[in-house]
Amino acid sequence: MVDPQLEIEPYLEAAAEKKMRITHIFETHVQADHLSGARTLAAATGAPVLLHELADARFPHVSLADDQELEMGNVKITVLHTPGHTPEGVSLVVTDHTRAREPWFVLTGDTLFSGGVGRPDLMGDGAETALASQLYDSLHGKLLKLPDHIEVYPAHFGGAACGKGLSGKPGTTIGFERRFNPALQQTSRADFVRFVLADLPPQPPAFAENRRRNLGLE
Repeated sequence: MVDPQLEIEPYLEAAAEKKMRITHIFETHVQADHLSGARTLAAATGAPVLLHELADARFPHVSLADDQELEMGNVKITVLHTPGHTPEGVSLVVTDHTRAREPWFVLTGDTLFSGGVGRPDLMGDGAETALASQLYDSLHGKLLKLPDHIEVYPAHFGGAACGKGLSGKPGTTIGFERRFNPALQQTSRADFVRFVLADLPPQPPAFAENRRRNLGLE
């Protein structure tokens, strides 16, 4: 499971229907827009919660490192540390060995969306510019290094408050975003930082509280 919602019954039912077990619970970052179901799902299944090593979570979890690979039967997941939306953000590159030895798709969390990128202002305290610069590196130095055919599945699409200008399409490809994502047309770091910091919608009041609770601080 990746980025589970608080209501875990649909995940348990889906796994049971397919006669499968949930063995890993990934969080692409500490969520702010919703309360995570990761700990509840871990308690129900015995599966560990996996977060990047920079996540200061106060509950039992397994730390992930950049470029770490996890083999899960026919599937390999490669962890890319992609900070910018948050310091601990990761993207998960997925290879299905039954189809090819090359990656098939990437789960980008709140780093890269269809039509947009993650907002870099969640941490507050004047960290926005530094995070926007990290986001530039995550996109241009990591995700855009992937081949154009790689499918992209972000954590949100149109209507979410974790970015601006998000398309209503839940999936995309690296190549399509490279050509048409407005944020990715800002090829210089300075232009990109200005673009992503401009006209950000207000943060919903619950964001800070959700992040605290998802870190296990309450």
